[in-house]
Amino acid sequence: MNLVEFALAVMARLGEPGVALLILLEGVFPPIPSEVILPLAGVAAASGEATYLGMLAASVTGSMGGAWLLYGLGRALGPERLRALFLRLPLLSVDDYDATVRWMERHGRAGIFLGRFVPGVRSLISIPAGLYAIPFGVFSLLTLAGSTIWNTIFVSAGYLLGSNWTVIEPWTDTLSRLAYAVIALLAVWTVVKLVRRERRRRALGLPDPDDALRRAAADPERPEPVGEGEPR
Repeated sequence: MNLVEFALAVMARLGEPGVALLILLEGVFPPIPSEVILPLAGVAAASGEATYLGMLAASVTGSMGGAWLLYGLGRALGPERLRALFLRLPLLSVDDYDATVRWMERHGRAGIFLGRFVPGVRSLISIPAGLYAIPFGVFSLLTLAGSTIWNTIFVSAGYLLGSNWTVIEPWTDTLSRLAYAVIALLAVWTVVKLVRRERRRRALGLPDPDDALRRAAADPERPEPVGEGEPR
C-alpha cells in the first residue's frame, strides 16, 4: 500500500478526523507530504464524501496539533538546555547562541509564518519557536494563519481538479526538492564557515572563548570569572 492508498483508506474510514490525523502526523514526521494528503481531502469533499469546509477545518486542526506537539518539545528542552548544548558541541560557542537569540528576537515571528510554506521547514520551525520561548499565543496565531493559507491552496486544488489533482504533483515535487536542496546547501555552508573560523582561531593561537564557561559548568561552586558568559 503506497501513501496515496493509505491516505484514501484513512479518509474513507474516519472522514474529517482521518484528515486531521494524517496532517498531524505530517506535522511531526516531515517525510509525509501534506502536498499529497490535502488535495486528496479536496477530492473527497468534491465527491460528496465530506464537505469542503469540514475537510479544510480538519486539516488546519491537524496542522495546529502537530505544531503544538513540536513547540511543546522545544519548550521542554528550553533556552537553558540549548545554551548548555552550545557549550558542548564542537565548533559552536555561546556567542553563536547569543546570535541565534538575537535573530529569533528580530525575525522569529516572520520565520514561523513564512516557514509554514516551506516543505520540511514547515514542521521543524515549531521546535526553535519553543526553544526560544516565543509566546504560545503569538506562535499559535502565526501558525494558524500560515497553515490556513497553505491548506486552503491544496484542499482547493483537489476540490476543483478532482481526480486530475495529480497535474500539480510535478510542481509540488519540484518545490519540495528545491526546498530540501537549499536547506542542505545552507547546512553545508554553515559547517564550512564554522570550520574555517575554528582553524583561523587556532592559527592565531587564540584561546577557546568558552573555556572559562566550561570550567565553571564543570565546577559549579567555582565563581564565574567577571565578564565571562556575557554576550560578546
